[in-house]
Amino acid sequence: MENKMMKFYSRESNMVAIHAIPGHFATSHSHINYYIDITSLKTRIKEAKELAKVLCSKIGQLSYVDTIVCMDGTEVIGAFLADEFEKGNFISTNQHETIYVVAPELNSSNQIIFRDNIKPSIYGKHVILLLATTTTGKTIRRSAEGIRYYGGIVESVVSVFGTVDKVDDMPVVTVFSEEDLPGYKAYAVQDCPFCKQGQRLEAMVNGFGYSKF
Repeated sequence: MENKMMKFYSRESNMVAIHAIPGHFATSHSHINYYIDITSLKTRIKEAKELAKVLCSKIGQLSYVDTIVCMDGTEVIGAFLADEFEKGNFISTNQHETIYVVAPELNSSNQIIFRDNIKPSIYGKHVILLLATTTTGKTIRRSAEGIRYYGGIVESVVSVFGTVDKVDDMPVVTVFSEEDLPGYKAYAVQDCPFCKQGQRLEAMVNGFGYSKF
């Protein structure tokens, strides 16, 4: 797979780039013709820091920021994003005047769980939901429902790459979209043209990475 990898830079910074691998891949909700790899943005400090600056500028001014909930292994990005907000004139309800950065657990139904020691960083808090990639919006919807279940208030939804700009009543802020990757398609499983042609899946993919079949 890696030998087919292409690189795309963001419009805001030449230090922020994603890698795209063409093929036939399965997510938990759809089949896609490109795997979007943001590993370097999640694991390299300089790139994660630059991405956080871009994200902060695209999110804009929020009334309150208390907590960043990080999905798909985006905690490094989330920490730098919190730092960017703390450099500005943000308002927090946290007594210690600093932002929580947390990652939930997922149960067998892929619903998010916050343990008792983490619940205080969610209950009554103004939350930014941060994801790596978004194709259908189902993960955003499920995650937002979970945050609200634990008493959190979703102030902003952010995805490094995304093909949806709104989920229910929530705008989705992205750095990369399908416009940056010409030809990108996501299909419902029953409508996948690759499957209809008998083409085998190459890998199962999600925000953490891929596993070849």
